[in-house]
Formats: sequence, C-alpha cells, structure tokens
Amino acid sequence: MRAAVKPSGTRSRPRNQRRVLPWAILALWVAAIALAGPLAAKLGGVQTNRAVDYLPASADSTQVAKIQDALPGGEATELVLVYHRDGGLTDADRTLAAEQTAEVARGHALTRTPSPVPSEDGTTLMYPVSSTEPGQDDDARTAFVDEVRAVAEGGGGLSVDVGGPGALNTDAQKVYKALGGPLLYTTVAVVAILLILIYRSPLLWLVPLVVAGVADALSMAVVYGLDRGFDVTVTGQSSAVMTILVFGAGTDYALLLVSRYREELTRIDRPYDAMVAALRGCGPAVIASSGTVAAGLLCLLAADLTSSRGMGPIAAVGVLCALLAMTTLLPALLVLLGRRVFWPLVPAYGSLPKQRRSLFAAMGGSAGRRPLAVLACGGVLLGALALGAFNLPGDLKQQDSFSSKPDSIVAMETLATAYPGRSTQPITVITPTERAGAALAKARATEGVAAVERGRSGGGWTELSVVATDRPESAGERATIEALRDFLDGSHVGGPSAQQMDAETANARDLRIVVPLVLISVLLILIALLRSLVAPLLLVAAVVAVWGASLGIGGLVFEPLLGMKGTDPGLPLLSFVFLVALGVDYGIFLMHRVREETLSGAAPTTAALTALRTTGGVIASAGLVLAATFAVLMNMPMVSLVQMGFVIAVGVLLDTFLVRTYLVTSASVALQRKIWWPGALSRTPTAPDGPREPELLTTA
Repeated sequence: MRAAVKPSGTRSRPRNQRRVLPWAILALWVAAIALAGPLAAKLGGVQTNRAVDYLPASADSTQVAKIQDALPGGEATELVLVYHRDGGLTDADRTLAAEQTAEVARGHALTRTPSPVPSEDGTTLMYPVSSTEPGQDDDARTAFVDEVRAVAEGGGGLSVDVGGPGALNTDAQKVYKALGGPLLYTTVAVVAILLILIYRSPLLWLVPLVVAGVADALSMAVVYGLDRGFDVTVTGQSSAVMTILVFGAGTDYALLLVSRYREELTRIDRPYDAMVAALRGCGPAVIASSGTVAAGLLCLLAADLTSSRGMGPIAAVGVLCALLAMTTLLPALLVLLGRRVFWPLVPAYGSLPKQRRSLFAAMGGSAGRRPLAVLACGGVLLGALALGAFNLPGDLKQQDSFSSKPDSIVAMETLATAYPGRSTQPITVITPTERAGAALAKARATEGVAAVERGRSGGGWTELSVVATDRPESAGERATIEALRDFLDGSHVGGPSAQQMDAETANARDLRIVVPLVLISVLLILIALLRSLVAPLLLVAAVVAVWGASLGIGGLVFEPLLGMKGTDPGLPLLSFVFLVALGVDYGIFLMHRVREETLSGAAPTTAALTALRTTGGVIASAGLVLAATFAVLMNMPMVSLVQMGFVIAVGVLLDTFLVRTYLVTSASVALQRKIWWPGALSRTPTAPDGPREPELLTTA
C-alpha cells in the first residue's frame, strides 16, 4: 500500500484539456443516447419466445414448425378447452360446453369442427380447437387465445381452462414481455440500496447507477441492430440476462474505478489528473477482465441451441457497453462533479487514509499462516458441495416451467389426471404427400399410438396428428416419438414433447462443445495477461470448482426446499459460462494486484496478503452487487430464470468470500514465486518477507 503523504507536485494536464475533454465526452454520450433511445424501445418487439424458436434450425421439430408455417393458413394455433367438475359433469355443463365451443367456431376460422372427448370418470370434457387464423403473428395469436378464454367461462363449481400448445406459448410470451419493467425496476432498486450502503454518500451512488442505465439503453439498441442486421435470436431470457449483466458488471467496474479514484485524490490535487492516474492504475485490469468475460460468452456462438447461440453475443454486448460507459462517461461525470460528489466522506488532498480493522486482512493472515491446510479444507468443502448435483431433479417439463401456474398449466394438469390412458397433446408428423398414405398406415401400426388423423396438405407435404397412448412428456410418449422417427423415413416428427426432446439433445451436445472452448479461450487470455501458466490454471480450476459446488447447492435446494420438479436443461451450460467468465473476472482483479506488488519488489507472501488487503473490500462489494443482481431473477415467474439466478448468485458469493479470499490467496502463499512459472517473475530470487503493516489495518 502506498504511503498517503502529501506529494510535492504532480504532472498537470493542459488546462484546456482538463476543461474541455469531460464536457466533450458527456456531449458524445448525450448524442449517442438520443440516437439509441428509439432503437432500444423496439427491442421488445423482436423477441421470440416460442419453444421452437429456442431449438436448433436442424432439429426435427424445428423442421415441422417451418413446414407448418408454409402449409395453407400457416402455422396452426392448437388449443384445448377443458371443462371439469369434481363430482362429475352435469347435463347443463355439457350443454354449456357445446354452446361455448360453437360460439368459438362461429367467431373464428377453425381447421376442423371441435368434437367433445369425455373422460372415463365423467368429470372432464375436452374440446380440441385448432385455427390458422392468427398465422405467425404473435400479437394475433395472443388475441385469439384471449378471445377464446373470454368465451370459455365456468362458474358454480364448473371450472373451464384453456390449454394446449397455443395457450402455453401465449402464457410464456406474456410472462417474458412482462419481465422487462419489473426486472429493470427491481435491479435498479437492489443496486441503489447496495451502493448507498457501500458509499455512504447521498450523491455518489446515483452517478454509477445513472451510467449503468445509459449503458443498458445503449446495449438494447445495439442488440436490436444485431437482430435486424445479422438475424441474432433475441429471447426474453437473453434480454433479462443482458440487463442483469449491464447493471451487475457495470457496477463492479464502477466500484473498482471509484475506489482507485478516491485513493488518487489524496495524492493528486486536481480531479482530472487524479482520474487519469486512476484509469492508468485499474484500467488495464478492468479492460482485461471485461474482455475475458466477453470472450467466454462469445464461445456460446458454437452452441447448436438457437437460444444459447443468441445469448452469447447479446450478453457480450451488455458487458462491453457497461465497460465503455464506466471507463468514459463515469470518469467524465466524476471529474465534472469534483470532490464534492464524495460528501460527506470527501478525500482531502494530502490526507492520510483513515485506518480501520479489516476482515480481509484477518482472513488473509489466517490463509497465510496455514496455506496448505486452508487449501485442503476448501477443496474438500467444494467437492462435498458438488456432490449435491447428483440430487438435481430430472429435466424440467412444460407443466413445471412456471413458478406460478397460468391457465394453460392448470388445464394440462387437469387433463393428465382425467385422461390417464391417453395423451392429450398430439404429436405432429409432417410427411411427403406422395407417401402420406403409407406414413398414415405405419403411424397407426406403431407401438404406443392410439389414433392418427390426416390434416392439411400443401407444398408437397401433408400433416398428420398422432395421439399417443401415454401422457405428454412421459417415458412412454418419448419412446413413441423415437419409434415414429425410426419408422417414418423422410418424415419429420414434432410437437411440444418432441421439442423438449430436441432441446435436451442440443443442450447435451452444447455442453460437450462449448465448455472446452470456454476453458481454452479463458486460459489463453489469462496466460497472455499474467504471463504465467500456473496462475491461470489455478484461477480456471477454482472457478470450475465453484460451478460444481453451486450446482450441488442447487441440487440440495431446488426440489427439497423450493419444490421444483425439474431442472432446466440449459442450466449446466449457461451457469458454467457465466460463472467461469465472471469468476475469472474477480481473479484478474486480485492476481493483477499480486503481480503489481511483486513487480514493485514485495516478497511473495507479502504481495499476496497486500493484494487481498487492498482489493478484498472492493472485490467483496462487487461480488455482493453482482450476486444481488442475479438474485433478482429468483423473483421472476419462470423456473428456468429462478434456477439460473440462484446458481449464479450462490456461485458468485462462493467465489468472492471463499475462493478469492482463502483458496487463491493460500495457493499464492504456498507456491511462492512458482505461481508465476514459467514467466520471468518465477526466476527472480525470492527476498525474505520483511516487516509488514499490521494485518488488521487497511485504508477506508
């Protein structure tokens, strides 16, 4: 830590540069937001949240959806009207159901006349309804489903729910479209509260928060441009994660910059010159860390799943926009506001930093005294937690994908109970028209098929609707889908259950491909940055251990405590990418300071403990902010978002308070200069550790 003494003078910038440059940067950002604002507002209109939009273009179920779009009338919206009374339906109930279904048929162009399908126990009556009237327009589909729901009403003990794939997709669309406002407001509120507690200033907290909001608007405009220019798939999930990253990562960069700026203000008189010194000091680490995060995220471009492949560039745009705003707009605003922005804790020029007891100095001291014991205990703890991953529930089913059940899920559960001997969700087969007759006969002869109905034809293709004997998404129905794909050469098998199967297959493939790419790319960047092989391997091994432990904690919490009946198939891959990229982010902050202290002549132990003592508070604050922003996703109504938010938030906290504080520091002490092998630092003779500052003291 540099001594806080009043310097005899600093090299000053030309007066015009000090006055003009901050104002010029501010003016450029005002112009940029004026141009980006209208584009950012259009991002919600290009989101695609149908299940098929998440799948690979080559998937069998994706081909079914594309061909259906080209059939006469376009893609059909499939609904099921479900009438249910616990004690058994009455004649009046059946009459009401027939009247309401007829009213739906009069008001809309249906592909076929709805026919009632009664349950064996007499408690339920379902009417399948199919219409091509809405076409491919999401708003038209939503309006159609809402109109049907307005007609289908019960009462007096009769429940009426509208389900089916069309209703399920509509409910998902509504949830994702409603995420934007609550997600943004909650994220801003959480970050604001944490910044107020960290800075203890009535004004300072507002500056990085406003800058993060500007970065978020810019990132939305850029992503809209990517969608228009490069057909990047934008989903509600990727948009939500981008906002979280902008505020979380952006605030982290702000915390590091403001901390260094405050330190420089005690040494340098003019705020402009102090900001230049701060950017020189922490800028390389911030740029390197954000670049590593972006590189890791861009590895998702190798994913087969369309939603994951789109997530990569969208999340990377969020990180890079946050970096740009926090290294240009934030410094300009802080310089223009001057020292008074820190009130009431204004850093006076030439003052000595206030000394206080430091938790991180104490933790570093314990790690420094018994580094091998700390490493062993930490490794055992992370390994034990990772075992909980074996307790993760199976793949998430559609009916369990909402944390609060919409109408379509209630209908699905009612049908599953009332019709145990047959599927209530047809499997769609698209077959060449010249072989439609043979395909129809083969489908009827396939084991597990209860009925087959011929549908529309056009463009050389014919649609078959297959009803399985087993429940939707059951093992039996999956076996039927696989059998149909095996027996019907040249045909495509799709529908909701087939889409789930294709998503799981794509996620398993992506995990095998993307994980090694992320590890290799991050490792190469760390090697180039730290000029070492051992330190990068240590950091990568640490974040992989954190990922395993975080999934393990999820396995101990999701089903036993939260009652979740499945795990989102994309959770392992996405949580790995984010935790590795963001975890290495903090590792760079710490190890960059260790390297800086080592280059200044400090002995290895002193360098490691000094780095922890001087950066521990800032990294802890940054980790808390990032974990809190991802925890906001746990308040969303989609199970996939809740699980992602939980695993990443837990992982960031583990990384911040266990791995960075204890394990990386202990490894640095235990390995001494070997941690920089084979770089030049590893060959420098080791000086004995001299007298150190009291371990329980650090700067405020």
